[in-house]
Amino acid sequence: MKPLLRNLFIPAMLLLGACCSEKDVVVVPAASPPPGASPASRPLPEQIVLPGLGDVFYDFNKSEFSTNNAEQLETNANWIKAHSAKSIIIEGNCDERGTIEYNLALGKRRANSARDYIIHLGVDPTRLKIISNGKNKPFASGSTEEAWAQNRNAHFVAE
Repeated sequence: MKPLLRNLFIPAMLLLGACCSEKDVVVVPAASPPPGASPASRPLPEQIVLPGLGDVFYDFNKSEFSTNNAEQLETNANWIKAHSAKSIIIEGNCDERGTIEYNLALGKRRANSARDYIIHLGVDPTRLKIISNGKNKPFASGSTEEAWAQNRNAHFVAE
């Protein structure tokens, strides 16, 4: 118990001392680049990263994605093209309604529709694999429309 109190006490005292101090806070300016370094020769900041893979969502009993999802599929295609060493699994998922057999078939149709669009955008089809989970791997629990909407998707996984 004493090490825990010591670990909490010291930072708390430092914070209290900093807050109660009447001295002005001095902000150190960011370092400027060395002379002669052009902006083009500097490395890009780490926060400029290509977005990762995202899921595509479907309406109830549908395997055609909406135009809202086309943008996510384009982002996924760009990510896949930029990461040429990775293979991708597209998992087709359904909500809990329907029979096991029907949902497995619907999940396969959803994964295929996402796969076909990604291929149309120029991704090598040999890098894409599809599986259908049907209703066996729900993302959200519950029997509400909100949970069902989250479970009707094509989920992209990089291998």
